Amino acid sequence: MSRLVLAFAYLIHFLPLSLVAKIGNAVGAVMFWLIPERRKVIRINLQKCFPKMNESDRERLARAHFRAFCRSFLERGILWWAPRERIERLVRIDGLEHVKNTSKPTILFAPHFVGLDATLTRLSLEFPVAMMYSRQKDPVVERQLYRGRSRFGGRMIPRQAGVKEGLGAIESGALYYYLPDLDHGPKRSIFVPFFGVPAATVTGLSYIARSTGAAVLPCVTRMLPGGEGYVARIYPPWTGFPSGDDAADTRRMLAFIEERVLEMPEQYFWLHKRFKTRPEGEQRFY
Repeated sequence: MSRLVLAFAYLIHFLPLSLVAKIGNAVGAVMFWLIPERRKVIRINLQKCFPKMNESDRERLARAHFRAFCRSFLERGILWWAPRERIERLVRIDGLEHVKNTSKPTILFAPHFVGLDATLTRLSLEFPVAMMYSRQKDPVVERQLYRGRSRFGGRMIPRQAGVKEGLGAIESGALYYYLPDLDHGPKRSIFVPFFGVPAATVTGLSYIARSTGAAVLPCVTRMLPGGEGYVARIYPPWTGFPSGDDAADTRRMLAFIEERVLEMPEQYFWLHKRFKTRPEGEQRFY
């Protein structure tokens, strides 16, 4: 099945982006009903994070997220196989001067929005970039994901390798594209409120910044309406970070994500089991 999906993404990457976007939206509308487990996860996440939202509005948001996610997945075919000139047109980066003007090693703190791969690929055309990622269970998907993300020289570091390789990449001068906002279990995590819900969150952003002396620059990608591509915004370096209080730093990180989610709620990774790790004695959500 994965080979067929990748072949489909390869074939449609030759089409105009506006048509690829329409296909991705259509696939997402269908997949919403074909993958009940993820549909359930999205609904639970939205109910926990937006309990005051009307149920019908949450349902519309859930469907919009599935469309956005599937569209972004199919548009990775452009990132993985199209020439660099097309990728330069596909992704615009605002705030690149913040990277160029930073004399310190640099961490790009990139929350999990659906367009994150577009920015990763675009940045790798300008700078040496390193990224930690989770290995995929499907070897076909794993191989293509690795090849696609590293085709312009990006360095892919398996999460299982630990933080040491990431520190080395930063010290070598690479931009570290870091995504620390998923639930990776209780190890090295603390519970910090995310939309008012305790969420197990790694404190790696503080630790890595403290260990390397790196500047932390938030980087958020927005998927634009069909045919218009993506725009990434790189924010100025955070001041007073790390503060010496990992819990406060992690809450600052999640508060920033909450603000961006409210700007484009359909584009955050709601299909991830963000609250799978619960405080001791608390009932599981999923």
